[in-house]
Amino acid sequence: MFEMFFPDHYVASTYVIDFEKLYKNGYRGIIFDIDNTLVPHGDPSDERAEALFLRLKALGFQTCLLSNNGEERVKLFNQKVQTNYIYDAHKPSRKNYREAMKRMGTSRETTVFVGDQLFTDVWGARRTGIHNFLVKPIHPREEIQIILKRYLEKIVLYFYKKKQRKLK
Repeated sequence: MFEMFFPDHYVASTYVIDFEKLYKNGYRGIIFDIDNTLVPHGDPSDERAEALFLRLKALGFQTCLLSNNGEERVKLFNQKVQTNYIYDAHKPSRKNYREAMKRMGTSRETTVFVGDQLFTDVWGARRTGIHNFLVKPIHPREEIQIILKRYLEKIVLYFYKKKQRKLK
């Protein structure tokens, strides 16, 4: 029933993902959500995010930010990160996941998505056929519509975790 929203991986943070292993496994592009995935909601990039993007570029990854926020917000974050970006993305629509892959020169098989929301980030990636990581939100500061969605996410995550326990 809820499986269409289940992530491929559920991890504590973007910053614990083994990107070296992903590269060895043939992935070449990473699409990122911004708010509560890379930095707290509304914050500019920080040293940790900037170091991550430098590391990913050194490994050989192409990257793209995919955000439902407006251009001003995405530009603010991207000032120091300097990567591809798409704002006002209308996630979970597949259109801009595909556009991100086009900009990176990657395919569904060579692209990974990283985000903090099930009903926009993960569902959009799944609908597009992209391997995905759900990360726990960095900070509780969020817009009211996201706070409300978090209650529904808890129900889906309950069933996701229950399925994961059965698989072990």
